[in-house]
Amino acid sequence: MSDDPKPASPVADGTAAPGANAASAAPGAAATPGAAPSQQEMAIRSALETVMDPEINLSVIDLGLVREIEIQQGKTLIRMLLTTPFCPYAPQLMADVKLAARSVVDQECEVEILPDPWSPEMMPDPGLLGFSY
Repeated sequence: MSDDPKPASPVADGTAAPGANAASAAPGAAATPGAAPSQQEMAIRSALETVMDPEINLSVIDLGLVREIEIQQGKTLIRMLLTTPFCPYAPQLMADVKLAARSVVDQECEVEILPDPWSPEMMPDPGLLGFSY
């Protein structure tokens, strides 16, 4: 155990100290998974709280369906899952997600459905389903 309580941080010459996130040390680096979300991304996530799964009656955010939001020049890309592979509500959910995102960032929005299977463990709070795992 080290006597130094300081967390790892970038060294004065601009290189990252051991254990530091290299992306945070490089100015202008592209957003990386695990990086802090931008204000626009947080605003889009907030707007997506209003997009409800009609069968489960929870938002796409509460269900953990939205996996990534990428705000590019002229386009917002949202990658998300469906609760079931052949969800009959997929077209409506995609349209609602696009509408909610465009209400915050007024530019083209593309929704990409990921092939990964969804499970309640992906939810920020699986207890919202009303039973425990």
